[in-house]
Amino acid sequence: MESLVLERQHELSLRDFPIEGEETLGPRDVRIKLHTVGICGSDVHYYTHGRIGPFVVNAPMILGHEASGTVTEIGAEVTTLAVGDRVCMEPGVPDPNSRATRMGMYNVDPAVRFWATPPVHGILRPSCVHPEAFTFRLPDNVSFAEAAMVEPLAVGVHAATKARIRPGDRALVLGAGPIGLVTALSALAGGCAEVFVADLDAAKLEIAAGLSPAIRTIDVSRDDPAGTVLKATDGWGCEVVFEATGSAKAAAGVFAPLCPGGVVVMIGGQPEPISYDAGAAMVREARVENIFRYAHVFPRCVAMLASGAIDVKPLITRTFDFSESVRAFEVAASAPKGDVKMQIELPQ
Repeated sequence: MESLVLERQHELSLRDFPIEGEETLGPRDVRIKLHTVGICGSDVHYYTHGRIGPFVVNAPMILGHEASGTVTEIGAEVTTLAVGDRVCMEPGVPDPNSRATRMGMYNVDPAVRFWATPPVHGILRPSCVHPEAFTFRLPDNVSFAEAAMVEPLAVGVHAATKARIRPGDRALVLGAGPIGLVTALSALAGGCAEVFVADLDAAKLEIAAGLSPAIRTIDVSRDDPAGTVLKATDGWGCEVVFEATGSAKAAAGVFAPLCPGGVVVMIGGQPEPISYDAGAAMVREARVENIFRYAHVFPRCVAMLASGAIDVKPLITRTFDFSESVRAFEVAASAPKGDVKMQIELPQ
């Protein structure tokens, strides 16, 4: 089937690509016609660098893992989905018998098969087969484009859950990219009274400010995030800091705006070891949480989109046709100012 293939670093092609063994429908699987696929930073990183940490692209690989579509066929034992259902899909499928999965931490199962993570192919292609257990029906008022945002939103919801937000907390999100902004929305949905969002990109900060009157933006080219937060909180600091930049410089300062007893949630992937101010953490009795993808949150995300508790539509800043997929990645790799989430629509 025609697919967007990462042939090797810096080389993409839209071509017919055989997917051996991955299209067989099992008794508890569903076949899905893809509709919308988001371009994730990890997809772009594989394109520009050919690897992410230990995951190396050693053979041609189909990209894409943020997706929505329509069920076209169901396995003999499927009971919760039917042909014609509009769905979104959780891209990581763990080993059900692994110790991590049995503990409920299936996202850190070393054997998890995650779309577009070598050697597993992604879903920038016409159709895929996926387990019923990781496929979620969409309410009528959730569009395919919104549904393709559930995967990144799940990261934000997982981060907010790990933070154990209490009603009235104040939070700082470092980074106004897709993950930073869905984290800000998730923090508000979780009960935060105010969320500060810090970034260098003024256009993204403008989008952030438009998401909620409870979001306050900080342009780090002009203002210090810690200083701004401390001034706004009478020197106390905020209860939660989310690090969503993946920048070692930003990560080194996560304790400065944090109040005593507060929590730091590390979201952004760090390619190298980072500086950690143990003294600053100690005097605050700070709690530090780390997240890897997400677990058990897809149904919550779908429910919040359906109810209007979270609106991700302003984050979708550009949409390409499937035929423009190579160009779409070239644009995404250029990191244009003001673009948050780019998506690709497949032919229907």
